[in-house]
Amino acid sequence: MAAAERDRSEQGRRDPVTGPADRLALNGMGSFEWDLSAGTLTLDESGLVVFDLEREEFDGTPEGLGLRIPADDGVRLAESTSAALEGGAETYGSYFTVQRRDGVDQWTHTQGRILRDADGQAVRIVGIVRDATAELAHATILRKLESARAQQATIVQRTTEALSRAVTVDDVTATLTGAGALERLGADGLALGLVENGTIKIIALSGESLEILSERRFTRLDGSLPLSQAVLTRKARFVTSLTDLAGEFPLLADYLNRIRFDAAAYLPLIAQAKAIGGLVLFYRRRTEFSPEERNLCLGLAGIVAQSLQRALLFDQEREFATSLQASMLPRRIPEISGGEIAVRYHSAWSGREVGGDWYDVIALPRDRVGIVVGDVQGHDTHAAAVMGQLRIALRAYAGEGHAPSTVLARASRFLAELDTERFATCMYAQVDLETGGVRAVRAGHLGPLIRHTDGRTGWPNVRGGLPLGLASVFEQEDFPETRLDLVPGETLVLCTDGLVEEPGTAITQGMEALAHAVRSGPQEAGALADHLSDRLWERWGSGDDVALLVLRRAPDPGTHRAPRIHQYIHQADPEGLSEARYALRQALRDWGVPDLADDVELAAGELLVNALLHTDGGAVLTMEVLPEPVRRIRLWVKDRSSVWPRRRTPGEAATTGRGLLLVDALATHWGVESRGDGKAVWCEFDVAGSVRSTGDRLV
Repeated sequence: MAAAERDRSEQGRRDPVTGPADRLALNGMGSFEWDLSAGTLTLDESGLVVFDLEREEFDGTPEGLGLRIPADDGVRLAESTSAALEGGAETYGSYFTVQRRDGVDQWTHTQGRILRDADGQAVRIVGIVRDATAELAHATILRKLESARAQQATIVQRTTEALSRAVTVDDVTATLTGAGALERLGADGLALGLVENGTIKIIALSGESLEILSERRFTRLDGSLPLSQAVLTRKARFVTSLTDLAGEFPLLADYLNRIRFDAAAYLPLIAQAKAIGGLVLFYRRRTEFSPEERNLCLGLAGIVAQSLQRALLFDQEREFATSLQASMLPRRIPEISGGEIAVRYHSAWSGREVGGDWYDVIALPRDRVGIVVGDVQGHDTHAAAVMGQLRIALRAYAGEGHAPSTVLARASRFLAELDTERFATCMYAQVDLETGGVRAVRAGHLGPLIRHTDGRTGWPNVRGGLPLGLASVFEQEDFPETRLDLVPGETLVLCTDGLVEEPGTAITQGMEALAHAVRSGPQEAGALADHLSDRLWERWGSGDDVALLVLRRAPDPGTHRAPRIHQYIHQADPEGLSEARYALRQALRDWGVPDLADDVELAAGELLVNALLHTDGGAVLTMEVLPEPVRRIRLWVKDRSSVWPRRRTPGEAATTGRGLLLVDALATHWGVESRGDGKAVWCEFDVAGSVRSTGDRLV
């Protein structure tokens, strides 16, 4: 029996029995009891340890804890307790700091239960206090990790979103170096290189002081630099001290002394198991790369690599498409006499979606020239192939000397017989630059725009037929001709719809914009073509290809001693007559014979009205000074009618028929002459007296 008791006693010493206070103390906790009525606070020994108080230091009141609890935390703790007491709560809890005697701030947590009497009045609070420093430190680490992960996820998301809109290599570099790009990547500097013929070509630099690296824009892919080494080995390298690289890479030593960064990540760009380039991310005030930061850099490199690979393929396809398109357009434009021609072509920025737009200039018999712009349906290589065949066929038909209507009818039949379902729109005109005569036809295409010598622009009414191909399918190969006159100095503009169409807007807005650009543009054909390309093609964007042709008839101002003006008056232009009269009056003033303005203006008005009322088309007005032996003003009004005017003798009540009588009375001489496919009515005015009265300016 005694032996058994000794065994139990020894077992008790090996496994001591712990009470509630011991268990709390072993876990860094203490207990307290707060008598609200008496205002006393009792702490056990473990509670005193939590507050780092000696028994003799503590006066047994809540205020006594102020020795260790900062004032701000004390106020916050008191407010939390009061809110629980007044709100009828049964428990409460709060975190606060305890300033230990060694100066260390200790995070502390208290949790109490409120005991109330039968009336619900709080009488005591019983609770625990504990050291929560380790707990909050762990939570702080977790919060930092979560914040870092959220930041990294944001970097990846924003970078992916930005690069998803990049189509070309230039788009990728602009995305990586534009405003806010470095902030989006979480870096302070960037260098991007592409592998090209055994070298790394730096295509993008961003960040303060990195411009000096442009001196080594091309470097051999031999591992002599950290970026080329990363590309060759396909392994990323993270450097926390750039100066340490000088010994390993002597070629970089001079640059390391001049760039203002401390750390860098050298990342290979791998796409489809092939190293296509390298990316360097530079950082300031960084001493390490955590595993999460390394994974972030590798993820960014993967995103950039995929974007670059996609952009490289796009650029290659685009180069192929534009080369194919260019090979099917005329290699040279024939020289013409009596005018100038300029052509421009812009392909759409849609990868291999090459368009079917084209232009052509064809030398014709009898010193005429054929001009054409057209557009085959679709945006692919098949459209380009059809365009090439159609352009050659139309050129052949025109070169044989056929009338414009016949040229389009045969071209339509040719397209319908091809093994294709495509149709094409076309605008074709034969121009005689010596006389200014234009025979225009169109097949479902935009008509021409004319800029007159006074700067006005207009869209003449050119009758049209169905698009080429469809016209033959529906057996409506009728392409009526429209006769136009291009006076010296006037400009004819032909284009495809890509120059005047903008998605979401009416084509009339684009036509108005084109007319305005032509009015405000330079006189020379080449300069005007560049002006239109810059102003409109870039304005609308690059969703469609554009063919543009500008033809200008050479101006004919005459000479200093025999000046000359030309003007075309459209039949449907209500302001044309008044503008013509103003031009005549201004010219006579400039030539020093303003006294003749009234007579010349009246005669010109009568001749123009006759031409516009009694012929089918407009009229060309020419006024010139005839040279010696007799100085005089000659006025011409040319139209396309072969019917000659005749002078009548109207009765007193007649309202018409006096035009030629007025001309005969005002002019010194007048007459009618045949002119090509029409006639010209002319009249002359003696200027001898007027010249003497205005200072003899014409001598």
